[in-house]
Amino acid sequence: MATGVPGVYIISDSIGETAEMVVKAATSQFDSGKIEIRRIPNVGDTDTIDRVLEQATEAKAMIAFTLVLPELKEYLMQKAASAGIITVDILSPIMEAVERSTGLTPHREPGILRKVDEIYFRRVEAIEFAVRYDDGKNPRGIMLADIVLVGVSRTSKTPLSMYLAHKRIKVANVPLVPEVAPPEELFQVEKGRLIGLTIDPQQLLSIRKERLKSLGLMADANYANENRILQEMEFAHRIMRRLGCPIIDVTNRAVEETSSKILEIYYRGFSHV
Repeated sequence: MATGVPGVYIISDSIGETAEMVVKAATSQFDSGKIEIRRIPNVGDTDTIDRVLEQATEAKAMIAFTLVLPELKEYLMQKAASAGIITVDILSPIMEAVERSTGLTPHREPGILRKVDEIYFRRVEAIEFAVRYDDGKNPRGIMLADIVLVGVSRTSKTPLSMYLAHKRIKVANVPLVPEVAPPEELFQVEKGRLIGLTIDPQQLLSIRKERLKSLGLMADANYANENRILQEMEFAHRIMRRLGCPIIDVTNRAVEETSSKILEIYYRGFSHV
């Protein structure tokens, strides 16, 4: 730190963002441009703490910290007290209050908030992916997806894609229609990532008729014609055989049940890589 400039060292066993935000909020009340802040992240040993204490002593700086490991926290506080360095424990007061209030025991795991954030953002990313590459909108998604679902219309491709997205799995789905050649990208997907969906024709007929009614359309449209459905099913099975992909029958299956089967195939594929 610059000579003569007040300073705060931030020590963390994670990346130290929490402590830095708190320190910046506090120093903003003291013309923060005149107070230097230095962050030392991922501290996991006493040697690093000793080096920071030496620098803080020389710079006449204080130390703010977020250390959840008790042994590191106690070491820092004892050494700092011996050196006459002011320390501020940012996490412990609120953690102790929560523990007293709830009766729960803290994990004391460094970086746990970041891990939770990463899980959240991966889920959001997977949901956005499922929306972007739903119903064959863009063949590019086929090569980017963790899992690719294929099948005729109303075989639960979209609900399955969204359900799996909440498990942080990126899913693209492609409808198989006799009048439309399947994307060439489908034939480049490796084993275990491509899964076909099929359904009992009579159940599909019933589902499609209800769909047409909900849209205010005639229930006898070609979309809900039995011969048309059989034609689509035959075409879809022919493509799936060419692709060599496993096929799941979604007849009378809940989305959760089918998703479990999809994940079983997906992870089993990885175990053979």
